Amino acid sequence: MNRDPESSQVSGNVGAPGATQNPEELPSTHGFGAPWEVADLPEPPPFSLRNTFRVIGPGAILLASAIGGGEWLVGPAQAVEHTVALFWIVTLAIFFQLIFNLEGVRYTLYTGEPIYGGILRLWPGPKFWSIFYSVGGFLQIAWPALPLLGASTLFSAVSGRLAAEGEAGAGDARTLQFIAVGLIALGVAILQFGGTIERMLEYVSWFMLAFIFLFLFFVNVWFVPFDKWIATLEGFLGMAGGAGGAIDWTLLGALAATAGSGGLGNFTITNWIRDKGFGMGALAGAIPSAVGSRRVRLSSTGIVFPANERNLARWRVWTRYVHVDQIFVWAIFCFIGMFLNVNLVMGMDIPPGTKFTGLGAGAYQAYYLADKLWPGFWFLTLLNGFWILFSTQLGNTDILVRTVTDISWLASSRVRAWRGGDVRAVYYTILFALAVWGLIALWWGKGAAMFQLLANMAGLLLAIGGVQIFIVNRRFLPRAVRPPLWREILLLASSAFYGFFTYRWLSGLL
Repeated sequence: MNRDPESSQVSGNVGAPGATQNPEELPSTHGFGAPWEVADLPEPPPFSLRNTFRVIGPGAILLASAIGGGEWLVGPAQAVEHTVALFWIVTLAIFFQLIFNLEGVRYTLYTGEPIYGGILRLWPGPKFWSIFYSVGGFLQIAWPALPLLGASTLFSAVSGRLAAEGEAGAGDARTLQFIAVGLIALGVAILQFGGTIERMLEYVSWFMLAFIFLFLFFVNVWFVPFDKWIATLEGFLGMAGGAGGAIDWTLLGALAATAGSGGLGNFTITNWIRDKGFGMGALAGAIPSAVGSRRVRLSSTGIVFPANERNLARWRVWTRYVHVDQIFVWAIFCFIGMFLNVNLVMGMDIPPGTKFTGLGAGAYQAYYLADKLWPGFWFLTLLNGFWILFSTQLGNTDILVRTVTDISWLASSRVRAWRGGDVRAVYYTILFALAVWGLIALWWGKGAAMFQLLANMAGLLLAIGGVQIFIVNRRFLPRAVRPPLWREILLLASSAFYGFFTYRWLSGLL
């Protein structure tokens, strides 16, 4: 697939004379942005199992960033405190996020722009929305909660104990800070290589996912009785009894957001889809890595295709690849990841109503498996928890940096002209600034407290974003590639779902 938009054969701007013989084949308006260029949709590889494994990948990156604190900490803690009766919320959350992802990707397949390109075209214009999503993304992701939690997990795995707290734990706290600094630096180092940053993330994600899921499958099959599997599944399907104890709506909102990818990640799947070269993304360029890449121009304006018979036949093949990537890689394994973590803790003799904070739920699993099965499970369980948290930290780092980079690139001609128009300069400047901020912010609060903040901010972005994607696809896509009505209804329902949890969270703060 061609990665350089400069080499594409472009037939003109939308609305330009002679661009198309049928005005219904192209968008009727380009909103607050520049007109799109026009070209034919690139030919997809013939749909086959072999080509599917070659084409998919963005869903694995999103999955690696999704299997994080919600699965390792919040989900098991909620299951023990309230039983699995409320976990139908997790199933519904993943389903709604799947619809969100697919409808965002629809715009990218058609234009080659990430979904932010469409959002920036909405009223009141690119300046407002670029600031809104940059600030919203910062509030959701910029806090070093995951490096701190990952540091705690790694410390416990190696030392054989939990880090001490209070005055007695001053030395341990300093050690955790140093480990967290190392994890931030490791994340920055990984993002330097790969040709394109998306490709590097894809390689690392497949490795971490293989370790995480093999471990979870193994210990669940070995340790958890069959009747517990059934009871956990009933909770995820809404067939269990009532929940016990008072409901913490802030924590439940965090669970609903982090059950899938949680906010900014659901937008950023469209950026990775573009960089992988799906649909018109093959003509739009990509963000290259600092090391091992050639110069690739990243387009600041999308390229759309006439919705004629030939292009629509190609469109249907591209959407099949997207469905495999998002349904069978991302959504199903998001569900499995949460299910296996919760199922494991439900197989242990933990008194109902027990409250876990911080690393509590993950540490309890390590203690229990080491005591009942094999002492080595202390290290292996916490190492698995570390990979879960670090994969999310790495993905979230790219998500925030990529979001601000792409929004700035789309919205500002000054940014595009900076350093000779090399998007790498923008990306890595923001990356290093975020790393410095993370080092400064490490002394702020506990990781779990920051985690709840970022998770509920994710719900707010999902509530707003669902409505915006509905408007973008209605307004900027020709009728032939718009979603069916039932998909639009589900997209708006996803906004209402997360809007409810956002309301409960904000009302609790006031």
